[in-house]
Amino acid sequence: MSVFCIIVFMKDKEYLSKLKNLLKKTQFTVKEAEKEGVSRQVLSILCKKGHLERIARGIYRSVNFEFSDEYNIIFEELFKNALAIKNGIICLISALSYYDLTDEIPREHWIAIPNSQKVKKMPNVRFVRMRNITLGVITIKVGQYKVKIFDRERCIIDAFRYLSKEIAIKAIKAYFESKEIEKSISKLSKYAEQLRINIKPYILAFTT
Repeated sequence: MSVFCIIVFMKDKEYLSKLKNLLKKTQFTVKEAEKEGVSRQVLSILCKKGHLERIARGIYRSVNFEFSDEYNIIFEELFKNALAIKNGIICLISALSYYDLTDEIPREHWIAIPNSQKVKKMPNVRFVRMRNITLGVITIKVGQYKVKIFDRERCIIDAFRYLSKEIAIKAIKAYFESKEIEKSISKLSKYAEQLRINIKPYILAFTT
């Protein structure tokens, strides 16, 4: 029986009831939904019906989710700045904070730009010039904002490239310890190879 047939027999509220704990979170993954008995196909249908929003590949959120004042204060200005900067991509401390992979407080908005791009200084914005500006870029939708950000794996590799070893190790540790996100050792290894960073010892340390 197809998902579309099943949806006839099970009302939207029954699916949403299965997801009730996940709907309280800022975001949840397909794997988390599947554990509650809701498939990827049903998530897609719930998005089309206006109950959920897909904010990145395999990541969803309730359209009725209300961000806390603290969350809005921290991220709203970041999203505005990212949108205002041509080719701007949220990176490093700002991205790690968004993914909850660091306990560092982002006192500046970290935005990656192409190495050759000229930009004017902006208050509270730290520009990071990068040669490879396309690897690991995704687009997320947060409320009214649709911005570009590096994915978790690229952020971890960049942490080893640009930040302290302490911050980088905490980030990769949080990545592998999280039960809420999909992990990809192959993607981490691929990014590390392309960006010429050796993180094999850390991958082994946190996966064996």
